[in-house]
Amino acid sequence: MRRRVALLTVAGVAGLLAGCALYHPLPLARTPDLAGQLSSLATEAPATHPGAAPRQIDVGRPLGIDDVGLLAVLNDPELRSEQGQADLAQANLLQSSLLPNPSASVSFAPILGGTDVAPAWIASLSQDVKAILTYHTHRKSARFQAQQVNADLLWQEWQIAQKARLLALDLYYGQQSLELSSRELGLLDDEVKEVQAAVRAGNLDLTALAPLLTAKAGVEQALASLSLTQLQSWQAIDALLGLDPQVRFVIATPSLPPLPSDLTALLTNLPDRRPDLVALQLGYHSADEDVRTAIIGQFPAFVLGGEWGQDTSNVRSAGPTATFDLPIFDRNQGQVAQTRATRLLLHEQYQARLDDAFGSVRGLDAQVRRLTEDLGSASAAAVAAEKMSQSARKAYAQGNMDQRSLADFETTALDRRIQALALARSLGETQITLTVELGLGLPQTRLAASGKQ
Repeated sequence: MRRRVALLTVAGVAGLLAGCALYHPLPLARTPDLAGQLSSLATEAPATHPGAAPRQIDVGRPLGIDDVGLLAVLNDPELRSEQGQADLAQANLLQSSLLPNPSASVSFAPILGGTDVAPAWIASLSQDVKAILTYHTHRKSARFQAQQVNADLLWQEWQIAQKARLLALDLYYGQQSLELSSRELGLLDDEVKEVQAAVRAGNLDLTALAPLLTAKAGVEQALASLSLTQLQSWQAIDALLGLDPQVRFVIATPSLPPLPSDLTALLTNLPDRRPDLVALQLGYHSADEDVRTAIIGQFPAFVLGGEWGQDTSNVRSAGPTATFDLPIFDRNQGQVAQTRATRLLLHEQYQARLDDAFGSVRGLDAQVRRLTEDLGSASAAAVAAEKMSQSARKAYAQGNMDQRSLADFETTALDRRIQALALARSLGETQITLTVELGLGLPQTRLAASGKQ
C-alpha cells in the first residue's frame, strides 16, 4: 500500500513538472539588422482572406507608391514589436480565463507528552466563490482588450504604410523638381556668362547683370534646399524599410487612387472600417464589462470549503466552512466609480475621434477638389509657357531674338512646370491621406507579424 502511494505521489509530481514552463534565454543583438539591398527585404505579403494567393512584390522593377507602403509594413523595424504586443494581449486573455486555484491547508501535531492517545491533525479545502461570479464579465473584458490591441496594431501598420507612400510620392516629385531646377540654373548660368561678356565688351551696362545674379542665387538656394530635402526623405524611407541609409531605388510614376464617388455612403460605415475607430469601440466594450465586474464585486468576498480534523483524544470531525467580508466600510464603491469614469472617458474619446474623422474627410475632400482645379490651371499654364518657349527658340534660331529673351521664356516655362509639379505633389499627398482617413486601399488584416515569421 505504501509503495502504491509513493508511486502515485511521484507520478503526480512528475505530471505537475511536465506542465510547467521552462526558462530559455533570449540574448540581445550587438549589431544592427539593416538590409543592404531591396532583395534582402521580406517581399511576400500573406493572403488577406481565405482562398487568396500571397502577393509577391517585384523589387527588380521601379516600385509604385503602394508597393513601397507594403514593403514598409513588412519590414519596418518599429513594427517588429507587433508580435510581442499581440502575444502579451493573448497572454492576458489566457490569464483571465483561469479561475483561481482552490486553497488547501494541512496541519499535524504529534503527541510529545501527556496521556492522550492520537496525534492531532486538521485539513481544509476552500474555493473563492466571488471569483467565479465575476469570471464571465472579466473574461469578456479581456477578450475585448485583445481584439482592441489587434485593431490598434492594424492602425499602426496603416500609419506606417501611409508615411512610406507619402515619402515615395515626395521623392518622385522631388526628383522631377530637382531636374527642372538644375536645367533652370544652367540656363541662368549661360545667360549670366553672356551678359558678363557683353559688359566686358562695353555693349551692356553693369546694371543689366544684377537681376540675373539675383535670380541665379535664388535658384541655387532652392536647388540646395531641394537636394537636402531629397536626402532626408531617402534616409527616412530607408529607415521605414529597414534598409541601410545609402540604399537608393527607382520609384515609378505615381498612380493615385480615384476620387470617391459617394462620400456619404463611405462615411456611413466608416466606424466599422477604420481600425482606430474599431479599437476605441472595443476598448469601450471592455470598459463596459469592467463596470459589470465592479458591480458584481459589490457582493462580499465569499470563500466556501470544508474542514476535516482529529484531536489528540482521537475524536474526528468534519464540516463546511465559510469565510466572508462584512461590507461595512468597503463596498467596492471606489472600483465602481473608477470603471464608470473609465467607460465615460472612452465614450467621449470615441465620439471625439469620430467627429474628427468625419471633419477630416470632409475637409480633405474639399482640398482634393480645389487642388484638382488648381492643378488643371497650372498644367494648362505650363503647356502654354512651353509652347511660347518653343516659339522663342525658333525665333532665336532665325536671329529674331537675343539670348537673354530666350532664356527668360525658357526659365518661365520651367518655373510653370515646377509649380505644376508642386501642385501634383500636394494633390497626391492629400488623396493618399483621404484614402487612409476613409479606411480604403489598405489591408483589413495585420501583415507585419505574419510577414516576418
